[in-house]
Amino acid sequence: MTSIQPIETSASLVEERHTAKTVTVGVLTAALVVAAPLLIGAAGGNYWVRVLDFAMLYVMLALGLNVVVGFAGLLDLGYIAFYAVGAYTAALLSSPHLTSHFDWIAQLVPGGLHVPFFLIVPIAMAFAAFFGILLGAPTLRLRGDYLAIVTLGFGEIVRIFMNNLDRPVNVTNGPQGITGIDPVTVAGFNLSQTHEIFGFSLPSVYMYYYLFVLCALLVIWVCTRLQHSRIGRAWAAIREDEIAAKAMGINTRNVKLLAFAMGASFGGLSGAMFGAFQGFVSPESFTFWESVVVLACVVLGGMGHIPGVILGAVLLAVFPEFLRSTMSPLQHMLFGHDVIDTEVIRQGLYGLAMVLIMLYRSEGIWPAPKHEDRIAKLAKRGKKPARA
Repeated sequence: MTSIQPIETSASLVEERHTAKTVTVGVLTAALVVAAPLLIGAAGGNYWVRVLDFAMLYVMLALGLNVVVGFAGLLDLGYIAFYAVGAYTAALLSSPHLTSHFDWIAQLVPGGLHVPFFLIVPIAMAFAAFFGILLGAPTLRLRGDYLAIVTLGFGEIVRIFMNNLDRPVNVTNGPQGITGIDPVTVAGFNLSQTHEIFGFSLPSVYMYYYLFVLCALLVIWVCTRLQHSRIGRAWAAIREDEIAAKAMGINTRNVKLLAFAMGASFGGLSGAMFGAFQGFVSPESFTFWESVVVLACVVLGGMGHIPGVILGAVLLAVFPEFLRSTMSPLQHMLFGHDVIDTEVIRQGLYGLAMVLIMLYRSEGIWPAPKHEDRIAKLAKRGKKPARA
């Protein structure tokens, strides 16, 4: 007589297979992330590793904006302002600028302000979160286009302040920017120098890549925990129907302010990393176009879906540079000279790609799974869906 396998045993087998598959994918992904700069550097040189560095910065920025736009449904067109706040905070605390322009600071700190980077990061995040609350507090009643206009104005106001705050008191050094920012030092390793590790010679762009990956992993972990917490469910409720969320007892005011603050803090983290990496910051790095690119990372990747946002950020960081490096050689091969300016072609193809994705993949390249799909997947694995 054939024995019938208990349902619980079948469910546990499915769960074990799913766990094994998840672990395998995680290990392979981690190995790829670790080996990426070594492989790409060997094939294309340090320039492409530097592109990867900026891709990681875009990942952190996109995840921060995803908290506001994807989780809470609040359109923010001035997000790059928090990036600027973080970058200038790092610049002021780790460069000779303040001591060279303010005598009383020079008397207090004769050697100059050189705050350790592990202290600069939380300060930059706190300042950015404060600015996020400043933006969020007066816009709590605004939605849609009106909120977009206000946030757009906020981003431009911050950039204009940075550009003009060199008189009558020189705080930002105006359009010239701030130079001489200290590089990051971790456990005695100056990341601006080349180091020999496990037989590999790692230039500064490699060292910063691994630092940015660690920071991005931290942001991913925090965002994942937030998304599956009560706060995350409150954000989702506000995104779907704010009136219904308020009727259910959700304090929409505090929850929306928290979304602005959390998203801004990740922008401040990325800005502090950018300032230390570049060693120089200026207002031209924080234009409205940068806000558009970060928003495109979220929308094209898949709003509210962390893996999709990461994919969108990496693609939008790498794809334009790929076009920049291939268009001119291709024209020379076909016509013997540049027929159309490379920058025009790059921007045109970049825009065309976004239009096509919006037409045929309006939810993004990797959208969040629908509620019905999640329930079906959980049922297949023998689990009950969690209540909201």
